[in-house]
Amino acid sequence: MGLLKSTTAALFLLALALPSAAEEVKTIKSHGLSLAGPLKYGPDFKHLDYVNPDAPKGGDIKLSAVGGFDNLNPYISKGQAANGLRLTFETLLTQPADDQSAEYGLVAESVEVAEDLSFAIFNMRPEARFHDGTPMTADDVIFSLQAVKEKGTPLFRYYYADVESAEKLDDHRVKFHFSGPPNRELPQIVGQLLPILSKKYFETQNFEETTLTPILGSGPYRVKDFEANRYITYERVPDYWGANLPINIGRNNFDTIRYDFYRDTAVLLEAFKAGEYDYRSENSAKNWATGYDFPAVKAGLVILEEIPNERSAGMQGYAFNLRREKFQNTALREALIYAFDFEWLNRNIFYNQYSRTNSFFENSVMAATGEPTEEELEILEPYRNQLPPRVFGPAYQAPVTDGSGQDRTPLRTAKKILADAGYEVENGKLIDPATGKPLTIEFLMYDPNSLRITGPLIKNLKKLGIEASSRVVDTAQYTERLRNYDFDITTSGFGQSISPGNEQREFWGSAAGKRPGSRNIMGIDNPVVDALIENLIAAPTYEDLIPAVRALDRVLTWNFYVIPQFHASYDRVAYWNKFGHTDVNPAQGPDILSWWIDPAKEQELQEGLKKLRQKQ
Repeated sequence: MGLLKSTTAALFLLALALPSAAEEVKTIKSHGLSLAGPLKYGPDFKHLDYVNPDAPKGGDIKLSAVGGFDNLNPYISKGQAANGLRLTFETLLTQPADDQSAEYGLVAESVEVAEDLSFAIFNMRPEARFHDGTPMTADDVIFSLQAVKEKGTPLFRYYYADVESAEKLDDHRVKFHFSGPPNRELPQIVGQLLPILSKKYFETQNFEETTLTPILGSGPYRVKDFEANRYITYERVPDYWGANLPINIGRNNFDTIRYDFYRDTAVLLEAFKAGEYDYRSENSAKNWATGYDFPAVKAGLVILEEIPNERSAGMQGYAFNLRREKFQNTALREALIYAFDFEWLNRNIFYNQYSRTNSFFENSVMAATGEPTEEELEILEPYRNQLPPRVFGPAYQAPVTDGSGQDRTPLRTAKKILADAGYEVENGKLIDPATGKPLTIEFLMYDPNSLRITGPLIKNLKKLGIEASSRVVDTAQYTERLRNYDFDITTSGFGQSISPGNEQREFWGSAAGKRPGSRNIMGIDNPVVDALIENLIAAPTYEDLIPAVRALDRVLTWNFYVIPQFHASYDRVAYWNKFGHTDVNPAQGPDILSWWIDPAKEQELQEGLKKLRQKQ
């Protein structure tokens, strides 16, 4: 990942001479860490720029979720965890929505990072408390690391693979020792992702088992009540220890946050229109264009906003399951991409709201473009004999149609690719040369709305002689099938930060793909990809990271691991008009926890609803 920053001057850590064994390793102490430039906020900042420091506390917000839950521990692989549980736990560091590469002290008031990146020391705030009033200590941090690394979701094992151990220096100082090559991301990963759990609490509780007993937390909210698979309500902790920290001023304003669970997405919009929940982030272009023409919008009782963001779009696409023998053939994967007519979809279904995705790091400086640079070629050259020749040419660009729905050129190209690879059509069926049997493909999904996107693709696949179909299952079954890689093709998203690093092992690493529940759902098993991941993790500066990520991007795209889909550079939100928020839009998108209930608006909303009902 990127550059680690002190509060006063940029320090390129790996460019410094490493100390000899006889020397004491020097550290850099700061109130936060940055991976891609200076910290936005200095040590004496009062509050985040996008919050209202005087925002009133109070009121309730209702949100929605799809599916259900049977577990209140979000850090294990078993069961289905309820939405919002992370509101109840704290971490050593936290990231604001307007400084994408940075983490600032939360439970830790400061962090000391070794110049050689061999360790990091977190200085904890003595006032930090769990909800039962007991102090948070170094013992809790050490226990938490052991628990999630040994018994938590696979994500933690991969993220913390190079975290050798945690050492107690005193009750409020904990030292993490790092192994392997210097890794500039590890101090932030430890600070950002590690939930601080109560060691004492888990002396009588089994961390590995699902539970419907709320776990003792330390965050701004705690579980108030719930009914499994139906709803869960969180209440603001009145004596929350961190309420007055600058990072929290103006946030966590609602008295309660409630999630209502719906069986599928088909009813979500109608439930919103009926006032069943308050805030909706719209992911359907059709809904946004046609679904919000109802009386409450016309009366100003519901507000629609398009809020720009500067997030890296990453990749969303149809992911091939390479564990299925049929998808081991690169030619088949490439040919199927030509059957996806994005231009027609964008014109006829998406109302021209999207752009085509061409990179796994779309909408960021990390995306490969044009011909490889000298730095990229230097990284790729040792693997030339193991890579498709096109990796060394122009960056990947998805096929483009004329948008008419009648453009036959892409399908002709697909047929040629298949024929050149030994596929033949017999009695209208495409025969897999590896098995001698007709090729069949099933698209797995949980959202019925996806059928209108997948349907045209299936129609084109049938023109190629492929028996293609779709299967819609409930969210619990979908989660379980993905966890065990029981699918042919499914839609998946791979969000990226401004400074990619250790998480790439979980996305594309060979070892991850062999474990149930990893993010490498494609099952990529490529030694070159593994080497390029380690290369980018070890990049000594942010400037070195850019060509390292672009080199990986070229290899991923030219191996056709997904059918790239689309992205937008803004958030579409709809909400009942009772909220206040500032006009400052964080780069990461809306931070609903910085919004608040405006009493005057809430009263006007209630009066407006009465008038609407009288007209009906």
